[in-house]
Amino acid sequence: MNNQKVALVTGSNRGIGFETAKQLGEKGITVILTARDLNVAQDAAASLNKSGIDAYGIKLDVTNADDRKAAAAYIESNFGKLDILINNAGVAPKESLFVSKTAETTEEEFQYIYNTNLFSVVYLTNELLPLLKKSDAGRIVNLSSILGSLTIHAQPESPIAGFRVLSYNSAKAALNVFTIHLAAELEGTGIKVNAAHPGWVQTELGGNEQAPMSITDGAKTSVELALLSEDGPNGKFIHMGEELPW
Repeated sequence: MNNQKVALVTGSNRGIGFETAKQLGEKGITVILTARDLNVAQDAAASLNKSGIDAYGIKLDVTNADDRKAAAAYIESNFGKLDILINNAGVAPKESLFVSKTAETTEEEFQYIYNTNLFSVVYLTNELLPLLKKSDAGRIVNLSSILGSLTIHAQPESPIAGFRVLSYNSAKAALNVFTIHLAAELEGTGIKVNAAHPGWVQTELGGNEQAPMSITDGAKTSVELALLSEDGPNGKFIHMGEELPW
């Protein structure tokens, strides 16, 4: 069995996912990058290899059950275990995250958002749990968003009142519930499960111009939660070392 720590980062051919894999790789962790296209994933891994990072690229459409099973088989065959799972892959509404809408949210939009941002995270995590349980200190990081915070949305002068997009926000809130429940269920196994709010980051999803945070900073919360010590938080919602309200 490979004694080196192994991390899988979903949706990691670009943006926060790629930067997260890069930062983990720079700390000596073997990283598996994923994309819906094998060549794209392998190209991303090759670019990290040039910097001396031990990186591999695999095809993983998180919404595809066969891809999820193949990813687990690949990790089992090549590494025998998984130490870090970062559920980074996600989608935004095809229209905009900046236009509040509730009553007119379509069935198609709910299915599109929930399939990737919630259901696939649950299914992939369950698929990989046997491998995470083989780690001495398994870490699961779910990429959430402050837009999933019911507490902040409910404030009379909510700072995120302009972003009430029901499909996206409710999926992130549900992802937060999954985080809490799974952390409790895995208590005592050595596996920690936390939700990360990366911040408003300059990516295609976040908006390149308006967002105040760089991609480098946007990856820091995921990396920090991936490398938690034994006494680190579990079942929490974190941004840059600070706990956020659910």
